[in-house]
Amino acid sequence: MNWIEITELQTLDAIKKLSYSKPQLIFKHSTRCSVSSMVRNRLEKGDEQDGVDFYLLDLIKHREISNTISEIFHVHHESPQALLIKNGECTFSESHYDVRFDEIMEQAAVHS
Repeated sequence: MNWIEITELQTLDAIKKLSYSKPQLIFKHSTRCSVSSMVRNRLEKGDEQDGVDFYLLDLIKHREISNTISEIFHVHHESPQALLIKNGECTFSESHYDVRFDEIMEQAAVHS
């Protein structure tokens, strides 16, 4: 999987704008959490789709960006957490063991 790392707040503006042309997935990952590592591995086993951009946020390094994501997209912070952004809004959010690649792709198609 070709993750696009989120390291700056400005990336969130780009994600929001890009979400009007195709779904954007943000995966909030804690490098200190075994559940988060397991979910990331499970996502990486999925077949990457051209119709979705995949973003990775390291929560340990960029907690302030995670807080801003919660504010901008009106979601409660969880870790690990996958957020599907479409038309500037979070249209799907799952966390912990509920994060599944096939379900994310199904939701991306539903909301296209």
